[in-house]
Amino acid sequence: MLSANHVAIVGGGFSGTLLAINLLRHGAVRVTLIERRGDRFGRGLAYGAAQHDHILNVRAANMSALPDEPGHFADWLRTRAAGQDASFATRQTYGLYLRDLLEAAKAAAGARLRLVEAEAVDLRVSDGAATVRLATGAQVKADIAVLAPGNLPPHALPAFAGIAHPAYADDPWALGLADGLGPEDQVLLLGTGLTAVDCALSFDTAGFAGPIVAVSRRGLLPRAHAPAQAAPGLSERPNGSASALVRRVRARADAVGWRAAVDELRPFTQDMWRAADASDRARFLRHLRPYWDVHRHRIAPAVADRLAGMRAAGRLEIAAAKVMEARPDGARIAVALRSRGSDAVAWRHFARVVNCTGPLGDLGRTRDQLLRALASQSAIRPDSLAIGIDVDRQCRAIGAGGEARDRLRVVGPMTRGAHWEIVAVPDIRRQVWTLARDISNAHWVEAAGL
Repeated sequence: MLSANHVAIVGGGFSGTLLAINLLRHGAVRVTLIERRGDRFGRGLAYGAAQHDHILNVRAANMSALPDEPGHFADWLRTRAAGQDASFATRQTYGLYLRDLLEAAKAAAGARLRLVEAEAVDLRVSDGAATVRLATGAQVKADIAVLAPGNLPPHALPAFAGIAHPAYADDPWALGLADGLGPEDQVLLLGTGLTAVDCALSFDTAGFAGPIVAVSRRGLLPRAHAPAQAAPGLSERPNGSASALVRRVRARADAVGWRAAVDELRPFTQDMWRAADASDRARFLRHLRPYWDVHRHRIAPAVADRLAGMRAAGRLEIAAAKVMEARPDGARIAVALRSRGSDAVAWRHFARVVNCTGPLGDLGRTRDQLLRALASQSAIRPDSLAIGIDVDRQCRAIGAGGEARDRLRVVGPMTRGAHWEIVAVPDIRRQVWTLARDISNAHWVEAAGL
């Protein structure tokens, strides 16, 4: 059994911070948490770049960072008169909660927790250690290194790959996206998922009064939460092919409602994914993923109402179309769109185009220096579907030769190829809790491994 006295975690967002906190809670290990931006410790991109009107997609009752204290976040809100179990808090508020947790852990752990503000540019794993090299030239030597990269930035659609133009923004979280725009201007959002929802709200909050067009192949918007209801639950994991599962969910939706039919799969989703063969996984991604995403990852009712109001006022258009071509046209960008089910191509001119396609998962296309270095060393490899980093169930990175690396672990959304459901707080908190107990041997001390 690998013994660890010092763990280096690269990435100080939700996944990395929570792993650090749980390691400190469960054992006597020392932890070094490395984050390139000091203001993102505990918050990461998801909660550090959020604007004041960006609302969590999950009720407070399900957003505790600690699996053994399920009401922790809701209690934190109540003590500040900021909400209760059924509340949809803002993402900025949740970022403050995570920062409070980190500060409390630091105060309790003292010298056992070190926060390092620097960019990790290389990582070498030997038989006895993992050494992280920083952009400053310093090194952090530990027994185990854990990658917690979070969601990587989206990649450009092919039509925009070569476009460098002031009207094109590849960062949907950037401030000032609406600067300089007037009511006669049009905005194009590339994507109709959660990122596009946040971006549309940002334009609205900034006072932009012109039309916004959000486009994706199927033109699907995330569905809204309904008032909380207890799901009937399943006694065992559903089996069968992807098509059989679709039929089953449809039948259950008729019987108990589509939200309950989706929610009752939650305890089994990761095991269902692992049990599926490569062909079924690929078919799911190709045909079912967009529909799963909009039903599984819902938005708060207040957000849904706001979007509905924008659409009713003619200020938000959701289009099912493919981007065929894009080219600069003076101060604007001309974009050719082909509507779904049609061969006709229509050119439209936009004063701002924002990439809202969602996080990048293909390791071969990342610009992250550390991940590129590890891939070039064959220390990590893409998963078989190219949606993340290949890992086993113990979060051990799989090298190019297929070997699992005890001293190099990966947590968070970039492990989606192995687990699929690993982007939401409930799934990540369980993952890092389990890994922390494994590394600190708490699962034996507390008899969980017997």
